[in-house]
Amino acid sequence: MTTYGTIPTSSVPGPSANLEYLSRAKERIKEGLGARRPWKHMFNIRSINIPGNLSEAISRVRTNVAYFRMNYAIIMLLILFLSLLWHPISLIVFIVMMAAWFFLYFLRDEPLVVFNRTIDDRVVLIVLGVLTIVFLLLTRATLNILVSLLIGAVVVLVHASFRRTDDLYDEESAGLMSGPSSPS
Repeated sequence: MTTYGTIPTSSVPGPSANLEYLSRAKERIKEGLGARRPWKHMFNIRSINIPGNLSEAISRVRTNVAYFRMNYAIIMLLILFLSLLWHPISLIVFIVMMAAWFFLYFLRDEPLVVFNRTIDDRVVLIVLGVLTIVFLLLTRATLNILVSLLIGAVVVLVHASFRRTDDLYDEESAGLMSGPSSPS
């Protein structure tokens, strides 16, 4: 029996489907990390000075948090991760919940379907958030987690308020301004 010209169909996903999922996941992680700004640019010593007043500090915080958003998220997660090193059970729970977040929220291309019902992204976000908090609180490292989040917030706010914003370069707005119709 020959099957020339036919399209093979299979209801069971094979290894190529798994490889395709992994390659899509890898691309989405690279896209997410693509929003990260260079660390050298973030910690440029020439861009650090004391703000003149409170309104300037608040303006710097708003601009820097928007510009270095991914970098600040990495710093916060790193501080939280380092604080959990002395609580191995909490660290395991943190890693498991991060994997759940990646697979159920960040890396999905299609809506989540459970028992033939489509689950809204907001429901997934709320459920994962509540489960993460509950599971971490059950590990009895509550004070450690809160202190590490507070330290991370202080580190981010101090950097964001002391880093000048006049040398930040936004590729998206610069690309819009440098088009052929922009005045020279």
